[in-house]
Amino acid sequence: MSELSKLTIVVGLTALAVSGCDRKPAESEADLLHSAVHQLTSVIVYDIFSPPQSSRVYAYASAAAYETLRHGYPEYQSLAGQVNGLTAVPAPDVPVDSLDLPLAGVHAFMTVGKAMTFSRARMDSLRLAMGERIKQHGDGISEPVFKRSIAYGEKVADHILAWAAKDQFPQSRGYPKFTVTSAPGTWVPTPPAYMDAIEPSWGKLRPFALDSASQFRAKPPPAFDTAQNSQFFREMKEVYDVVNKQDEQQREIAAFWDCNPYVMNVRGHAMYATKKITPGGHWMGIVRGASRKVDADIMKSSEAYVRTAMAVADGFIASWDEKYRSIYIRPETAINAYLDETWQPLLQTPPFPEYTSGHSVISNAAATVLTDQFGDGFAFSDSTEMEYGLPVRSFTSFNAAAAEAAISRLYAGIHYRAAVEEGTIQGKKVGAHLVQKVVTRRDEPKQNQTAAIGDAGASDDHSDH
Repeated sequence: MSELSKLTIVVGLTALAVSGCDRKPAESEADLLHSAVHQLTSVIVYDIFSPPQSSRVYAYASAAAYETLRHGYPEYQSLAGQVNGLTAVPAPDVPVDSLDLPLAGVHAFMTVGKAMTFSRARMDSLRLAMGERIKQHGDGISEPVFKRSIAYGEKVADHILAWAAKDQFPQSRGYPKFTVTSAPGTWVPTPPAYMDAIEPSWGKLRPFALDSASQFRAKPPPAFDTAQNSQFFREMKEVYDVVNKQDEQQREIAAFWDCNPYVMNVRGHAMYATKKITPGGHWMGIVRGASRKVDADIMKSSEAYVRTAMAVADGFIASWDEKYRSIYIRPETAINAYLDETWQPLLQTPPFPEYTSGHSVISNAAATVLTDQFGDGFAFSDSTEMEYGLPVRSFTSFNAAAAEAAISRLYAGIHYRAAVEEGTIQGKKVGAHLVQKVVTRRDEPKQNQTAAIGDAGASDDHSDH
């Protein structure tokens, strides 16, 4: 990092140094982290990161915050030795009570986030704006405490970035693009932009908790067969009929869970893009809302963020591994070829193969972790999409939200039922595995998730939406 970049971070974070007798740790410190996550989301949206790429950024940035903050909470333990490739994170070389750990944790989070995004100047501006908002909550801290806290956050961020550099992502930037073939039943680019396939090598990245990308490999998709009595034809016809006959509630559900970061709009000869939040960003917003509902302190909030982010990241790795194994044809392509050449899905088809449904995988992975974090039957209202012009939706549980996210892809006309149902199973297994393998609290036995993994095929009823 250049000296100018470091200076900009320090200037921005000076306003965040708000330790003092007036600060309420369970309130303003947690809000500081929530603001940092939200600002990272805004940069990811601005930079048009793909869903898999954004999940990687959230996971590493959240790990940096968690590993910094845990030193002030003895009941929490390191992720090192539990997640793949993470070695012992440097401990503070000064007494913990001589640091402002919330400041250090947010600095670590935003330093990692800045290093892994493109619009670094934009992120600095957002940090400054957040600092001005936070400044009013305290009387400030001494210059020595401030400098020590920034230095420690920097040290943790450097360690996390070194860990991230070995996950195969840098090497994957030089891998060949996906080659489209004419084999029947395989994916081809879809209108209106006919974009190249996104991240064909994502399944090669090092997972966080999974043993490998294919640890919870989905069963193969239905065989491509255009005979009217085949499963493929029945599922293709179902997508066609659902979109043609859907009601307003189904359209609202599809729109709420769209989460396509780059929608190409066509008006006559003009084309322009609409930027939106990614699926991972949506679930990080759900974490924020759930944490605030229970007044979680900054440490518990950080725990929820990092566990959810890693589950989502592993979900994308698992789903993308299958997508580029099966290379399955999208409903839009199949319906145009075999049913109705003028038909269009409700939402724009994303530029990658169909099976399994990424939304179904990552939403169920996240919901499994969040259910473990906050409890089953945790009712909440999701306002994540309000800033993108969509209303609040309420759910009786995280699993209910995940079920709706999954079925939304059928309502949207961009996935067959098999991709939704098998993606749901795959996601539940990914989430249950993380809950079992990664333990954040000391003296807390690893939960027996055998039943959860075995029952992963069970999901909320999709038929009554």
